[in-house]
Amino acid sequence: MKEKQIKNIFKQGAIPPSFIAESIEKHQSKTGIGAHDIFMGQVRADEVNGKTVTAIEFTAQEEMANQVCHEIKERVFEKFPIHCLHIHHSLGTVKAGELCIFVFVSAAHRTTVFEALPYLVNEIKAKVPIFGKELFEDASYQWKINN
Repeated sequence: MKEKQIKNIFKQGAIPPSFIAESIEKHQSKTGIGAHDIFMGQVRADEVNGKTVTAIEFTAQEEMANQVCHEIKERVFEKFPIHCLHIHHSLGTVKAGELCIFVFVSAAHRTTVFEALPYLVNEIKAKVPIFGKELFEDASYQWKINN
């Protein structure tokens, strides 16, 4: 059995909606798929101590993050009868209102994707070494807590 290649999940800057549309379009030829579920994370303009978040600057231990995502993907394929899954995460600065994570799961049936996607996203949030620095309008910042 051929070992699967570790994929780079990272995109520089925000994830454009056109990238998501193209990803969906590419799956039209996969006729064994009957359901997709998508998670998109967007940077919020939270108010923290009277200051508004204008962007998040994402950094990561990239090699380790890609390895951990690969291991998570393998577990998801073992646990759920899915056809495919894709993980994309931003690096660099992403402004409030822009997308920073896109996770896409496909399977024959909706119940499978409805179970697999939350498991996958929770694993990513808990285990992948990606860090976000919340940037405020006054040029101050704080490290974001994943939740």
